[in-house]
Amino acid sequence: MRQPRILFVHNALQSFVAVDRDLLGERYAVREWFVRSRLINLAATWRAVWRADLIFGWFASWHTFFPVLFARLLGKPAIVVVGGYDTANVPQLGYGSQRSALKRVAIRLIGQNATRLLAFSQSARREALQAQLAAPEKIECVYLGVPDGKPPTAKRNPSLVITVGGVGRTNLLRKGLLPFVQAAAHLPNLQFTLVGKWFDDSIQMLRAAASPNVTFTGYLSAEALQSLYEQASVYVQASLHEGFGMSVAEAMLMGCIPVVTPVCSLPEIVGDCGVYAADNSPQAIAQAIEKALSADESLRVRARAHILEHFSVAKRREALHRVVENCLAQRGMPLP
Repeated sequence: MRQPRILFVHNALQSFVAVDRDLLGERYAVREWFVRSRLINLAATWRAVWRADLIFGWFASWHTFFPVLFARLLGKPAIVVVGGYDTANVPQLGYGSQRSALKRVAIRLIGQNATRLLAFSQSARREALQAQLAAPEKIECVYLGVPDGKPPTAKRNPSLVITVGGVGRTNLLRKGLLPFVQAAAHLPNLQFTLVGKWFDDSIQMLRAAASPNVTFTGYLSAEALQSLYEQASVYVQASLHEGFGMSVAEAMLMGCIPVVTPVCSLPEIVGDCGVYAADNSPQAIAQAIEKALSADESLRVRARAHILEHFSVAKRREALHRVVENCLAQRGMPLP
């Protein structure tokens, strides 16, 4: 019996996308289909969909539009992971595909023609429903899996506070990078570190707002970032919008106490294992950091246990395989 063939469609192989590709590859024959831009080779895409038994796409956007539409025309099941930019509508931040009428139409067509939509948080599922991507029964919440490295062993720096986010204009407020940097002036005895690739000149704005106790690392490798998670005492995510919060989960897994704003998916990720800032003002963030630093050390253990229990790769694997096999069974395909 041959393995079912999955066409795995994405436009950026981020770490969580690669996790899904590898998990599906454990049981199915996965062909990766990377779409760099809107200039899509329709003939090649049609042939790729025709040869596949199922389409699995990451995010509802132009790169998944034709694969999903062709799958529907050919009677093939299609699963699309949604959440974040595709379901968001945050005009005050200039963020979200739902701000554009044309993109709204395209994304709804993807949702209506897909067999299943997998939202990676309950917050993302609510946004998908609000955007009318599909009927509620077609949209399922399946949390991302956070790969578990070794338990933290490095000596922790009690004064190190970090945040992670790509340094671009949209993220200054959406990811809370600017208020994080500004909060440092309220806590001059602590060391604030912002990790993230610089995408535009907004790094100059952050530097201008920074006090002497702020460090900007730029991009770090996965190994260097994990080492920093081990050393940090507090991880801050002062977002105004968050689809999942992978960096928060990774930091909690390494024993950081999370300080977050109570928005979108962040309460799902943190639960009762962190500190919530009243808002994303620098003053509120500084107060929440002080509270986190005075918390009992057992909170670090609870934070790690919370991620292991609710956001494991094993749970993601089980859910992905279940959804794929249900979709294949509906088409009458033999299962592996």
